[in-house]
Amino acid sequence: MRRAALLLAGWLAAGAATAPLGAQGIDMSQGGPVDITATNGIEWRQAEQVVVARGDARAVRDGTTIEAARLLARYRPQGGVARPAGGNESPLSGGSEIWRMEAEGDVRIFTPTDTARGDRAVYDMDQAVLVLTGRAISYATPQHNISARDSLEYWTQRRMAVARGSALVVTDDGRRIAADTLVAYMLEDPPAGARPASAPRPGTEGAAGPPPGQGRMDRVELFGNVELRTETEVIRGDRAVYSAVTGMARVLGNVRITRGENLVAGREALVNLNTGVSRILSQPGERVQGIITPQQGGEAARPPTQGLPR
Repeated sequence: MRRAALLLAGWLAAGAATAPLGAQGIDMSQGGPVDITATNGIEWRQAEQVVVARGDARAVRDGTTIEAARLLARYRPQGGVARPAGGNESPLSGGSEIWRMEAEGDVRIFTPTDTARGDRAVYDMDQAVLVLTGRAISYATPQHNISARDSLEYWTQRRMAVARGSALVVTDDGRRIAADTLVAYMLEDPPAGARPASAPRPGTEGAAGPPPGQGRMDRVELFGNVELRTETEVIRGDRAVYSAVTGMARVLGNVRITRGENLVAGREALVNLNTGVSRILSQPGERVQGIITPQQGGEAARPPTQGLPR
């Protein structure tokens, strides 16, 4: 089947820079023209200043590709200067710029390293932000996968992802970090050709890992029904901050740490996901509470936390 094709002059500004090589996050806010193709035709609505592509639609700009059943590219005169309705400003002319991309139906947005999925997607080029909604929402890199039920935002320039509704981060080493809402901040990529050395995470000395940046998380802030899982423990609370660099998490509010049938509860905890050591912190005038089962499977039970205050 033949594909209709259109090359849109999508410059946001003269001489816009392209993204550096290496790990490449999703970014359509800069670069050259947008190449749009579709199997069921491309429609140019001059009065609405929009181009609509239908049927296996695809838009490509400097290493970032959007695929969906239907794509809309909204454009305007260069610099955002309004023009009279019904004018004949062409999206092919150098005097226009694309300011918003919309995708509907089995959306997949990807670069050589990152992939985002959802039923619907909107990319605002002015704000450099991608918003995914619908079912099976996710944003994946080689180091982690972020998913959500309600919506997922990716802020290109801020290197930040916001997941809402049963939000979940699964790391490449199997850690699961969940909450009602989470905000994940990514590390900056190193300059091209640079591979600066970094100290190993506690408990991972001697293990090889990727260089700083390269799509890795810096930290995750979690709000509501927080749950962190390791191989041996489940830690729950009202909110938390997790540092992917150190493997440490601070959990606050109605904290409960469970290991098997053992349970320790308090208001605050420090958890080292690298070493498996968890510590419940006592508050002035309060006591840490715990239920320890002496025997499990014929062996002495190990308390669910270590380093508890006396």
